[in-house]
Amino acid sequence: MSVHGILLAGAAMTCALAAFPAQAQLPRVLLFLAFLAVQPVLAQLPLESDYFLEAPDSVKHAVIVVGPSVGEENISQFRQWGYSLHDILVRDYGYSTDTITLLHDPDEAGPNPGNRLDGTSDRAGIEEAFAALLSRISDGDQVTVYLIGHGSGEGEEAKFNIIGPDMTGAEFREILDRFERQDMVVINTTSASYGFSTFLSSEGRVVISATRSPSEKFDPVFSRYFIEALDGRAGDLDKNNRVSMLEAFNYAKANVEQWYEEQGRLASEHAGLDDNGDSLFSLGPGIDDPDGRLAEIAYIDTAAAETENLSGEALELKTRMQQLERSVFILRGRKNDYLEQDYWRRMEELLVDLARTTARFNEMTPELMNP
Repeated sequence: MSVHGILLAGAAMTCALAAFPAQAQLPRVLLFLAFLAVQPVLAQLPLESDYFLEAPDSVKHAVIVVGPSVGEENISQFRQWGYSLHDILVRDYGYSTDTITLLHDPDEAGPNPGNRLDGTSDRAGIEEAFAALLSRISDGDQVTVYLIGHGSGEGEEAKFNIIGPDMTGAEFREILDRFERQDMVVINTTSASYGFSTFLSSEGRVVISATRSPSEKFDPVFSRYFIEALDGRAGDLDKNNRVSMLEAFNYAKANVEQWYEEQGRLASEHAGLDDNGDSLFSLGPGIDDPDGRLAEIAYIDTAAAETENLSGEALELKTRMQQLERSVFILRGRKNDYLEQDYWRRMEELLVDLARTTARFNEMTPELMNP
């Protein structure tokens, strides 16, 4: 953001703040504005994009597939990641057991408190789970698929290791392509995940791969840190109390790099993200890379998250805040479509609206400001 832009946005925020009493200050919006001021412009979204629109009645679903492993340490680790992810989504992000499908090798799943397991991670179990989800899902819903385990091969032979015959990327793509009316995110945290992940690339789909090549075949630690990014919203960089796929990716990637440095080891995994459908994964989305724009507006939390005690009016305000934040990100990504003056005028309008809406929401929900 240019100095001119920061001054304009700051002036807009000052005007908005002046309209409210001191106790209705907007620390969350100010942090969001500061975040915008230091962020580079990402690649453009298609004009009039309705990807990840998050209508008030849309539902978010998660499918967690945990593949088999060898050795008690790996088996235990994969099991922990699968269950932890399930529980974090329920506890912090508004999912229910009805909107999460957890598939696992029954011989490696261990105890199943709370009946969290929904099926087996073999070909039949995976196909049945996605068929069942397709039968009950609605247009505009979001599906996030988490793959935990091992991968192998490259090109047409790139596979996700499951119980029985492994599944190729082309075969898994056929399953996902049935969800053409839903928003889709795939987080592939397996070893040698890149070749498999390239088959899943599609317009309007966010795909995250723990590795950048088939040769990165050692067990990655990316999954650990991606889940950590969700736990307690640790990956919430812009402090809007939400975690986007881009934020979780950047958090995990940074911590993976730090882990290898602390171990004194040469990194054997390099995570990448693709969300423009070209099957080319960016290692640093957001820094003059073609990827990152969709992932920035693809949030993990559901509309039900932290809304249990909100009134109807407060819920409408919260939804409005989220829509305005989305509009700010999209406008920033389309900056080149506007004359400089028009761009900053539109940005100012959005930020003032966001500030006023947030102030009204804070006044109605003081318990959230001062828990």
